[in-house]
Amino acid sequence: MVEPAAADDATLVAQAASGSEHAFRTLYRAYVRPVYWLAHGLVGNASDAEDVTQETFLVAWRRLPGLELAGDSLLPWLVTVCRFQAANRIRALRRDRDHTADAADDSIPSTVNVEQQVIDAEFAGRILREVEGLSPLDRDIFRLCATEGYAYLAAAEELGVEHGVIRNRLSRIRTRMRTVAEEST
Repeated sequence: MVEPAAADDATLVAQAASGSEHAFRTLYRAYVRPVYWLAHGLVGNASDAEDVTQETFLVAWRRLPGLELAGDSLLPWLVTVCRFQAANRIRALRRDRDHTADAADDSIPSTVNVEQQVIDAEFAGRILREVEGLSPLDRDIFRLCATEGYAYLAAAEELGVEHGVIRNRLSRIRTRMRTVAEEST
């Protein structure tokens, strides 16, 4: 299709604004390819580029009655509309992707391995029984260092004992827990 002469765009826009489908079709044929390729460059795939192109010309059809061309060609205005439509499409795709990912995370339960849960519960029970069998000081050391993440010096200050006491007792406690863990496997 031959692109309409620049002087003809204003006439075709005026005719299309008055409801002339022929005038609009002429503008469409003249500019659909450049608009499509711009859309494709912006959204990155043919399907979305086709949708953006359609949306661009739909907006054009609706806005032609109030449109005053800034120059002799309709193309710069179509390019602006296309850019906005592409940006809207990209935002919608991101929103849909994020919403779908959130919905999938919320609605699809993860695979439940009942056997592993039973094994984990039994293992945790053995560890708890072993901790209950510790002296009160060792239980406090285990609680502070192993579960609450205290450093040796901080645990020693908290419990009012020497740093070496914490280090030595925690080493024995860990060995004891390792033995329980190895017996579980």
